[in-house]
Amino acid sequence: MTPYRSRLRAWTVAFLAAVALPAALLGPPTSASAANTLTMLGADVSSVQRSLDLGARYYDAAGTARDPLDILKGVGVNYVRLRVWNNPASGWNNKAKVLAYAKTVKAKGLKLMIDFHYSDTWADPGKQYKPAAWANHGIGQLQTDVYNYTYDVCTSLRDQGTTPDSVQIGNEINVGMLWNDGKVVNNDFTNLSLLLKAGYQATKQCNGGTQVIIHTANADSMDHARWFYDGIRAKGVQWDLTALSYYCMWHGTLANLYNVITDVRTRYGKPVVLTETAYPFTAANADNEANAINGTEPCAGHQASWTGQATEFSWVQDTARNAGAVGVFYWEPTWYAVPGNGWDPANINGTGNQWDNMAVFNWTGQVNPSIRWRP
Repeated sequence: MTPYRSRLRAWTVAFLAAVALPAALLGPPTSASAANTLTMLGADVSSVQRSLDLGARYYDAAGTARDPLDILKGVGVNYVRLRVWNNPASGWNNKAKVLAYAKTVKAKGLKLMIDFHYSDTWADPGKQYKPAAWANHGIGQLQTDVYNYTYDVCTSLRDQGTTPDSVQIGNEINVGMLWNDGKVVNNDFTNLSLLLKAGYQATKQCNGGTQVIIHTANADSMDHARWFYDGIRAKGVQWDLTALSYYCMWHGTLANLYNVITDVRTRYGKPVVLTETAYPFTAANADNEANAINGTEPCAGHQASWTGQATEFSWVQDTARNAGAVGVFYWEPTWYAVPGNGWDPANINGTGNQWDNMAVFNWTGQVNPSIRWRP
């Protein structure tokens, strides 16, 4: 995920450059299936360390100030996702910061997912910028770069007693990563497959039990998901978990989500997890940075309110569970409007927060009293 308003448009342009596909498939309404359990009840809290350092306070439903991880754990979270950027201008979400916060995560008894962007800044379907240090590297050197960087971060976490339970090799890599060398053009997955194999091998060399995740934002249609995962499978890429992003305003109905999860789960024989989802609790804006999602056009009739947010999140979990998925992660539930924690790592103090209406904590740090993560 990245809080850019042009995200959907950029992804569409990038995808059409790779291959022309028919419109997203829409399926029938979701139907309850045999009871399944969501074992990965997650939250991506990558921004929270910066917020806390700036003095942010977090309050539970009773109004008591507490550590945000304790509050989230109290409403069902058992897994934390942290993004890592190679050399961000602000320093935030670099290896050192992730290592430091991983200790807090593990001390709380929570599992840990590391989300490798392989960039100095946001990577998503519309952009996959190489880190500056790798800017002039071709595909051969990039394979070594991905292997070495992945192995270094993973082993550093392992050696301090915070071995990651799972890692993502790339973030929302709908048409590849480390562009342009790792971009899928004319349906050619060769270079991307080489990079994914390097990341997989590095992770397993670090710790054989760490699950490798391949993550796209292809919850919008089975055609898009099949194009991507068929493409990498045909090149011999291995992975352990198939991950999707789902935002109803971009990816369609819950019925469609159900169909996509069911299809990729059965087609590839791997557990499926939604590593990103979110919903607005207000249409208002807390700062001078326009919101990524304005909240004025709610999905499934859910208003942008505490109740609407909690209901939509509950329905997403129900849909994932009924489709046989194993987990759902809320993206950046703790990122409320704290001055100095802006969206742009190159200007973190001078930019605002495009996600302040999407967090599960309001602008003074009170948690949504109705939000729950449920097995």
